[in-house]
Amino acid sequence: MTALRAYPFPELSSPEPGRRFERIAITSVPDDPLQARSSSQATRRIARAFRRLGISTVGITAELGLADRVSGVVRHVLDGYGLPKSGEQLRRGKLMRRRAAMRVAADASRLGIKHVLHMGTLDLPAIDIGHGVKHYLYCEHSWLSSLRFRSDVHAYNARALRECERLERQSLSGLEHVFTVGDYLSRNLIEHYGVPARRVTTVGFGMDAIQPYFGPKDYRPSRLLYIARPPVEGRDSELLSAGFLLALRRNPGLTLTIAGDARAGGFAPSHPRIFFRADAAPAELESHYRDATLLVQPALNDPRGQVYLEALASRTPVLGLNRNGLPEIIEGGRHGFLVEDPAPEALAEAITAATSNPGRLAEMGMSGQKRALGAYSWDRVAARIACR
Repeated sequence: MTALRAYPFPELSSPEPGRRFERIAITSVPDDPLQARSSSQATRRIARAFRRLGISTVGITAELGLADRVSGVVRHVLDGYGLPKSGEQLRRGKLMRRRAAMRVAADASRLGIKHVLHMGTLDLPAIDIGHGVKHYLYCEHSWLSSLRFRSDVHAYNARALRECERLERQSLSGLEHVFTVGDYLSRNLIEHYGVPARRVTTVGFGMDAIQPYFGPKDYRPSRLLYIARPPVEGRDSELLSAGFLLALRRNPGLTLTIAGDARAGGFAPSHPRIFFRADAAPAELESHYRDATLLVQPALNDPRGQVYLEALASRTPVLGLNRNGLPEIIEGGRHGFLVEDPAPEALAEAITAATSNPGRLAEMGMSGQKRALGAYSWDRVAARIACR
């Protein structure tokens, strides 16, 4: 079996302006990246945007079979990393990365593909760079950027943590270019992982099927909204519920709607001011965004923040934790509120302050919508990836 290796970054040759490619494969480890059932809507959106640019786009899934997963578990244990607690933990191991990279290389060769865009590092480092195939990465987080806030960090022993860091560095080697969702992540790749700055570009991300709202909106009712997207994080929901109940003591007029994945309801108490809406259709979510006066989304580890954009497009300011991409999206507090401490008391204080001034919420709603619609779109992401 071919071993993975770290490649040096290829020499930069001052390319002429234009497209990097006219045909490309997009890879995904969990499932087929271009199918409707794909777990990553971002992958499908980028593929569609490529096609609107006239770029031929195919999907490659690097998900492995049962035999590979069993051997991966055995290798994981024998290497001293303990029994893997999740599929992601297993796929982060060297053996699974190597086999996923081999799968990608074999499919790219069969399809005659010379350009491959990876949607994560779990099928990297590439093994066919020496054969003229150029590999790119669309990066939502790095191992280090996610490690600070991961809820499953306890599942990794010290040796496994070191190995994950080493494999992340190896996986970033030799890439033609890395495209990130935010400047904070670009800095992380350059400063911590040593990716040359000339090979890192912030391209952002876009919205899914939610349509902007331009109609009348009253910010005087304190209608809070939380969007539960899979995988549902119990810690997020528990922090939200505790903070809301504390804020309710100060402002009895508050209401909270939890919409989306019904499993989130299991983490919140039954209360007459808390409403659950197990809605998945875009039209239903659009209605919730439009009715809300404030999105309260204390996500402990959401690297991208899709729901923030969807709320802003509906002129709903957002309130969340000062981490990952949110500070960039709301430009440090121009279009929403940042909470430093992930504690119920801090969340309650921020909710109380935010809802005390409807006029400010209206101003933030207008400026936030302008920001979301002007700076974030999948067409812009695709164009920045494809064009030098």
